[in-house]
Amino acid sequence: MSVLVYTESEKGKFKKASFEVASYAKAIAEQMGTTVTAITVNADDTSALGEYGVEKVLNVKDSGLDKFNAKTYAAAIQQAAEKEGAKVVVVSSSANARYLAPILAVGLDAGYVSNVVEKPSNTSPFTVKHSVFTNKAFANTEINTDVKIVGLSNNAFGLVENSASATAEDFTPSLPESGVNVESVDKATDKVSIADAEIVVSGGRGLKGPENWGLIEELAEVLGAATACSKPVSDLGWRPHSEHVGQTGKPVASNLYIAIGISGAIQHLAGINSSKVKVVINTDPEAPFFKAADYGIVGDAFEVVPKLTEKLKEFKAQNA
Repeated sequence: MSVLVYTESEKGKFKKASFEVASYAKAIAEQMGTTVTAITVNADDTSALGEYGVEKVLNVKDSGLDKFNAKTYAAAIQQAAEKEGAKVVVVSSSANARYLAPILAVGLDAGYVSNVVEKPSNTSPFTVKHSVFTNKAFANTEINTDVKIVGLSNNAFGLVENSASATAEDFTPSLPESGVNVESVDKATDKVSIADAEIVVSGGRGLKGPENWGLIEELAEVLGAATACSKPVSDLGWRPHSEHVGQTGKPVASNLYIAIGISGAIQHLAGINSSKVKVVINTDPEAPFFKAADYGIVGDAFEVVPKLTEKLKEFKAQNA
């Protein structure tokens, strides 16, 4: 009766969030006096999961799952949970995990709580703390179903090494017809992804046009950060929709979020409020973002950002 954790991979390599959910699953397993089993899809090398407490890995090898599909992935995880007799299933807060978790909950007749920020305060009754009201408050919720699904908020628990020997076995679930045909998926391969980024640098309409995006990209490069944008920017075609963050875009839970030329509409703030430290640079001192930010600079981005980038370059050079 192990704790089951879904560990996401891309092109055979585990995402950072996979190691965080594995660490979290190990903490729950210790509370419950059991072990951790992971399920992953088309991973090249599963041994790295052992560093975070996973003792068994069910590796699904299926070329038909090279492209994500919520229905088929949920079916695979459900069958793994039933095979292992898992009473707790842990997933991340990635866009894919949020998509499949409700389907999985229906299949397992399980209770599902998302945006969880701490390990359970109690396992009987099973009680977790999670953010609510677009990250403006926290709630402690009991999951009373036989099977529980926990969605861990990104960067909430961190990576905790807990070395174990992870034995891997091939797992071949019976997959349903998806009803969805993915023609192609285009991704940038030379940039830090928003989902895995510790730091995100985001720009809004205050940049005045796509020709000025070099300010964002140069600062992001110095910080080793991902680049993002507000919804109006992606709607205008200045940046791809894959960079749109907020309630209607990708959620962000980075350690540092820098908003440049973004006023802070409620939908944008709702999607980035899980970030630990928020910095805003804007010419308007009345911009809503200043009320949500930890640090703010009232100034012209075209003057402030180049100076900030230069100072960061000097700091890195001195500490190289």
